[in-house]
Amino acid sequence: MTLAFTVYGVAQPKGNMRALQVKGMKFPVVTDSNRSVKSWSQLVAQAASDAILALPPGARTVSDGPVRLTIAFYMPRPKKFQRRGVPAACITSPDLDKLIRAVGDALEAVAYRNDSQVVEAVVGKFYAAIDDAPHADVRVEPTSGTEPVQVPPAPLPLFQESDR
Repeated sequence: MTLAFTVYGVAQPKGNMRALQVKGMKFPVVTDSNRSVKSWSQLVAQAASDAILALPPGARTVSDGPVRLTIAFYMPRPKKFQRRGVPAACITSPDLDKLIRAVGDALEAVAYRNDSQVVEAVVGKFYAAIDDAPHADVRVEPTSGTEPVQVPPAPLPLFQESDR
């Protein structure tokens, strides 16, 4: 089952988890440092659920195998770039890895059983078009998971040990 959907809203990063020990309680209270991530995760899960309901009845299953996650985050444009062109790549915060974590966790038990099933990810962070709202385009698809991605070898060092 290939699942593709768009989530409108400003993508929120998954923050760091904090454990607070409250006096008189046996176990600590664990909270996320970003309060907005819960509402973003609910938007992602709802959009995924709606996309699943649009599939034919036989294809409405939660994936058990390895999956490829493809996400394009379109972040709000800064005010200084509202009327003029700007590079498409968004190099400001939030961090891309924390954005991926938020979406991956939100899709757990909706599109796949556990986020450890994500074995490939193709992700980008860009500015939204001038007339477009911030959003994220998400695609979840099964993958064989047998062919590793070919990564070229690292370049040789710029200096030799004898140069030191």
